Amino acid sequence: MIRLGRAFRGGTVGVRFTLLYAVVFLVSGAALLGLTVLLAGGVSQTQQAPGGTATVDNVPQRVRALEEELAAVHAEQNRQLLVGALIAMIVMAVVSVLLGRALARRVLRPLRTITAATQRISADNLDRRLAVDGPSDEVKDLADTIDELLGRLETSFDAQRRFVANASHELRTPLATMRASLDVAVAKPDVPAATVVLADRMRTQLDRVDHLLDGFLVLARAQHGALADTAAVSLHDLVTAALAARPADGLTVTVDVPASVLVEGSPALLARLVGNLVDNAVVHNQPSGWISISARPLDGVAELVVETGGEVFDQGQVDRLARPFERLGAERTGSSGLGLSIVAAVAAAHGGRLTLAARESGGLRATVTLPSAAEALVAA
Repeated sequence: MIRLGRAFRGGTVGVRFTLLYAVVFLVSGAALLGLTVLLAGGVSQTQQAPGGTATVDNVPQRVRALEEELAAVHAEQNRQLLVGALIAMIVMAVVSVLLGRALARRVLRPLRTITAATQRISADNLDRRLAVDGPSDEVKDLADTIDELLGRLETSFDAQRRFVANASHELRTPLATMRASLDVAVAKPDVPAATVVLADRMRTQLDRVDHLLDGFLVLARAQHGALADTAAVSLHDLVTAALAARPADGLTVTVDVPASVLVEGSPALLARLVGNLVDNAVVHNQPSGWISISARPLDGVAELVVETGGEVFDQGQVDRLARPFERLGAERTGSSGLGLSIVAAVAAAHGGRLTLAARESGGLRATVTLPSAAEALVAA
């Protein structure tokens, strides 16, 4: 009984509905059988009464024997009725549980449909709706409320993405104007040396801002989910190009990326993903450190792993690196903090994921899984 109460309080809605229906059916059946037994007992007593009143002191012994046999027959009938009632109660208990389960599944079917449809909706397909048909009841009201919530979320996400993209584009014009003004000012004759130093510092800061805006644009594009330029891309070519663009001077680089490992997606976004991983490994490394880059095909996906040595990090801090503007340690304040967040966004836009892990011996392991290129696409 205690376990039944715990299941009723802490179980799923389906379990609670099943137990509720089963208890209702069982109590109703027990009441009906109890009433039947009482009525049958009353009838037996009524039938025995005339025999008792008809008995007189001078009745022969044979009549008395017949009355005793009749009483024994009624007692056997009552016993059989009780046994039958007990068997019926057992059968009704099993049937009530089965019927309760069937009714609970039937009642909760619309909720399961809503749950499954909601789980398929993510930030990349907020335009989808549940669109539940049926009578105007509580379930349809719930579905309509979820659809309205999805509509508000879609509007909010679109506004945020448009703002990031538009702001990044609009800020490029004044940055270009400021850079051109610095070049003109420094190009004049007899410019003081202090002005030249200040101009160099300003160019460095302008380059950082321009890099930050470029990261915003890539992040907004990756989160939008529009991959119109999908093609088969070689991870080997992407890693080679990234290492050529970002020389790892003073670092030991080990590359094990077979040319046969192909992924499917946007070449520009995938190049940015690999480039950010390599850039992160080169910039945030220790002097005379090492970098290991490897890739292998798995079941329907390709896995790219970039490992670096260094100091020991806390896994809780590493888990936050995929968020924008998150950094580890004071030495990372010179970066924009968007590199790994762009990697995570690009991987998610391609149906993959980024996993960051702190190595026990120090350093960081970044693992990216991406969908492998289809055989037909590779053949083409």
